[in-house]
Amino acid sequence: MGIKVTFLGFNSAVPTASSHPSAQIVNINERFLLIDCGEGTQVQLRKAKIKFSKINHIFISHMHGDHVYGLIGLLSTLHLLGRKKELHIFGPKGIKSFINHQLSLTYSYNQYEIVFHELDSKESELIYEDKKVEVYTIPLEHRVYCNGYFIREKEKLRTLNIEEVQKYNEIETCDYLKIKQGHNFQLKDGTIIENSKLTIAPEKGKTYAYCSDTMYSPSIVPIIQNADLLYHESTFLHELKDLALKTGHSTAKEAAEIAKKANVQKLILGHFSNRYLDFKVLLNEAKEIFPNTHLPKLLDTVEI
Repeated sequence: MGIKVTFLGFNSAVPTASSHPSAQIVNINERFLLIDCGEGTQVQLRKAKIKFSKINHIFISHMHGDHVYGLIGLLSTLHLLGRKKELHIFGPKGIKSFINHQLSLTYSYNQYEIVFHELDSKESELIYEDKKVEVYTIPLEHRVYCNGYFIREKEKLRTLNIEEVQKYNEIETCDYLKIKQGHNFQLKDGTIIENSKLTIAPEKGKTYAYCSDTMYSPSIVPIIQNADLLYHESTFLHELKDLALKTGHSTAKEAAEIAKKANVQKLILGHFSNRYLDFKVLLNEAKEIFPNTHLPKLLDTVEI
């Protein structure tokens, strides 16, 4: 069980020689989810030694270039590598025409199907689910329609308390699955054996909240409450809060306040303005409010 987040890029709009726009790989139970796809993402994937073939789901927060300009290149590379399996792309309404238009104008085609899931709801919604993973949107407040993503690891089945189970001859191997699923067991005489006696509760599933470009928005707190890890944009220091508000961004102080209100375990800042040569000034501002705040490092992986 667990979630691993690899930071492929985390700076704001303009790339530099030592930084890259937004992109992350979230490995949750060997599901490799690509979150945003700024310019140069596929090069960063190579550096991180992540196989392109493992990426089956891409989640785009919004249609600003530093979050989406790397997507068409990645899609073309997947074709050149011989991909056949379908690829799912989640993003704002318009992302389908954005990609298809580029493919058309460059006389390109893909030998695999792209399944688009266009989003336009302003309420949090479950957009992806399988046996082990759930992904919810986090409606954000930016200059354009924008979502963050809340990724939840589903809990495993309960573990049998074999010592207790073996006390009851009527419980057979064929009954184990239902018991592990949480059901009580009824003996032939009608006695109910509580599931809590027969099993051990699994470790709670881990959670990760990715909050892309957004101004200070306490409305997201109930959605990300108690997250194990929060990534939240912090473009400016709080002395530039008026500029943050004007451009639809947050300050480091505001990111820390969100983390504190949501009672998250750990905060990682990101989406820094290039005006800051040393990102530690943003870190120091946030740590005054939320001590367990950290800066990301390119290609580093944080494990929950």
